[in-house]
Amino acid sequence: MIEVNKEALSKETVDAWFAQWEALEAQIHAAHEARNGEAKSLMEQGIAHFEQLLVESATSEVGLDTDFELYPINGRERLRFIKAKPGQYACYRQLDELFKETKKRAARLRLKK
Repeated sequence: MIEVNKEALSKETVDAWFAQWEALEAQIHAAHEARNGEAKSLMEQGIAHFEQLLVESATSEVGLDTDFELYPINGRERLRFIKAKPGQYACYRQLDELFKETKKRAARLRLKK
């Protein structure tokens, strides 16, 4: 398991990551409501943002098929599910939950370290 870098979990850094997600999440939600076909590409941006969060919070450079300490419960499997069909509404909801749980996990790890 790849441990997190404590400096990468500062409250300011984590809040900035999640502020970016919240802006993107609003766009994804609107795209799903409009059913305009934009949701898939926006979801792919969200997935890339989540993966970048994992990599930048790690203590060493690693590939994405690694277990990260920052993953919430079943995070790796859930991310695979999301990546398989990013245009589906269920995957959007799952990615949103993954971000929320990761934010909570980051707070716990920040206090623990």
